[in-house]
Amino acid sequence: MNDVTHQRNVLRTIAVVGNPNTGKSTLFNNLTGLQQKTANYPGVTVEKHTGKLLLEDEETTLIDLPGAYSLAAYSPDEMVCADILLGRIENAGPPDAVMVVIDATNLRRNLFMATQIIELGLPVVVALAMNDLAEKKGILIDPDRLGEKLGVKVIPIIPGESKSTNELKKSLISLLKENVTQREYLVPEVREAALKIYKKLPNDQNQTNVFDFERAIIDAGGAAEKRLLEQKLINLDQLEAIRLNLTQASTSVAALEARARYKWIDNVVNYSQTRKEINSGFTDLIERVTSHSLFGSLLFLTIMATVFQAVFAWASPMMDLIDGATASLSTIVSAYLPEGALSSLITDGIIAGVGSVIIFLPQILILFAFIIFLEDSGYMARAAFLMDPLMRACGLSGQSFIPMLSSFACAVPGIMATRVIPSRRDRFATMIAAPFMTCSARLPVYALLIAAFIPNETVFGIFNMQGLTLFGLYMLGIFGGIFTALMMKRFALKGPTPSFLIEIPPYRLPNIKSMVIKLIDRAKIFIRRAGTVIFTVAVVIWGLVYFPRPEVLINEFEAERTEIINSSSLEENQINSMIAAIDDAESAALMEQSYLGRAGKLIQPVFSPLGWDWKITAGVIASFPAREVVIAVLGTIYSVGADADETDSRLLTRLKSAQDSNGQPVFNTGMAVGLMIFFAFCLQCMATVAVMRRETNGWKWPIAAWFYMTGLGYFGALLANQLI
Repeated sequence: MNDVTHQRNVLRTIAVVGNPNTGKSTLFNNLTGLQQKTANYPGVTVEKHTGKLLLEDEETTLIDLPGAYSLAAYSPDEMVCADILLGRIENAGPPDAVMVVIDATNLRRNLFMATQIIELGLPVVVALAMNDLAEKKGILIDPDRLGEKLGVKVIPIIPGESKSTNELKKSLISLLKENVTQREYLVPEVREAALKIYKKLPNDQNQTNVFDFERAIIDAGGAAEKRLLEQKLINLDQLEAIRLNLTQASTSVAALEARARYKWIDNVVNYSQTRKEINSGFTDLIERVTSHSLFGSLLFLTIMATVFQAVFAWASPMMDLIDGATASLSTIVSAYLPEGALSSLITDGIIAGVGSVIIFLPQILILFAFIIFLEDSGYMARAAFLMDPLMRACGLSGQSFIPMLSSFACAVPGIMATRVIPSRRDRFATMIAAPFMTCSARLPVYALLIAAFIPNETVFGIFNMQGLTLFGLYMLGIFGGIFTALMMKRFALKGPTPSFLIEIPPYRLPNIKSMVIKLIDRAKIFIRRAGTVIFTVAVVIWGLVYFPRPEVLINEFEAERTEIINSSSLEENQINSMIAAIDDAESAALMEQSYLGRAGKLIQPVFSPLGWDWKITAGVIASFPAREVVIAVLGTIYSVGADADETDSRLLTRLKSAQDSNGQPVFNTGMAVGLMIFFAFCLQCMATVAVMRRETNGWKWPIAAWFYMTGLGYFGALLANQLI
């Protein structure tokens, strides 16, 4: 009796399954190329990768399942893997066949999950990967002998080699035409106990099968047990009685399964695998260096500095190019369209909105190129292991280090990089902490305010006061992130820091084609998911800034321009200078009358304890989609122009001399420091919010993070304004 009733789908599907670091995703990418899609499985944050493969001119869907070590489902990845194989995912039956990818360098461990899958009764082919690495280690595997014992076809493959992948395709074609024979169960006593319960169920329990009861008996506290208890198909006392009967309280059922499987697997390995002694090679030398306490740490710091430099600095030329292209396109469009709402919508709303999305791509692609290379080469696992003690002091694990470091350049790729963290608690805590790191978008704001209000003096004859302030803001962000992670793990995501167990894979050269496919996939995800939110918000902000446009006000400034142009006593350069000044004054007046200006005046009382007037309030409101927008908005409000940047001396002068209605300076040291603290803590980046929403599969966490960070920024600014 098979666990899964195998039904032919209209479009054939083949599930690709395997342990982590077996080359499964590389094989999937090489088989499907760019003909693949990425989405989320319904109700969970686990990604679904599907691709198209032609077999005998018939299109077949390949599903790349999350890497797992067994079908004992505890994590979301493992649950999805089991549900796909059992046909429990919405609008999808069980796959027509399963391709199990196993690592030839670690045959014994990989066969544990392979035997579980074979017992499901689905058509199975085994792809034996990493044979080249195995041979270098003196490991020789006879695929025919291995297939004989497993009862399935075993195909040795090298993912990038067409000969081996063609052989695999031929085997898949044959597999889809064959009938599945009855497979041997390696733990028959558990199987019999599960069958006794299953046969007593009503006939309408079609979403449950023998496998569920088998896993519920074996995996105490696992997903299968929880599911059956919720459905009231079994009770805990009944399960405990079955477990006691099977083990006589001498061990756990999970240990019973492990002993039975590994006893059988050991016989298979001895029958199909031979080993020979070989001399240590270059890879072993690399292993000794990277695992050395001193040299390994120095190498790690060098690699991390390179990654940081690349994301922070190497992306700048491309980002400047994108920024320049966006500005040029806006200029061209403005030249062909008459001045008015349509022209402004296209240039300041649509083009600027698209530019605000695309400008992040260089950072994302550079960061993920490094991450993919380090992961596929085998180094990332070693880096996480090295950083685990430091991150554990913050309530996190070593795998949180790369995302946190990446967020110093931009929180968007940093949050996307949290996918390497298997623990949900650690992953979410890292996501909430990552935006505190001082990203590149904060630097223009810091540079403007520090230059304007922090004295350019030397402290203790060594340190520059402005430099110390910038350093302090960086440290403030780090402290905020660490504090947040600790509080999250203590309260909202309460639970112990999980034991950090990680497999150290062998070093290998990454497959370039697979890397490129993964990079393109990351870019698509960002543009499709985050981009839509950023673009929408950018257009909304444009509308708030542009409307309304009082005709009386416009006519007044137009009359001033006409008077200047018609003046016979002025030279051309004087006319141009005065016209530019009138244009800036008109923009400032229209900004004050706009919905954004009115919102600034309406909300200003909330921020008056921070020392802000309506102009600062309006600038901060406009900056929530992206922090760096505040400088352009302040430039417009203070009649300098929207093209002002953090080095503009005119804007610096206007800020220093700004006065309120009582003739008192708007800006003072306390208020300026408070404003910097607000920008250090507040979550003013819709790209970050959008990506956080995507990674958490809902709005709960990004909304909570927004209110938490904004509240922290508010009270930090309040304290600075009152105490300094």
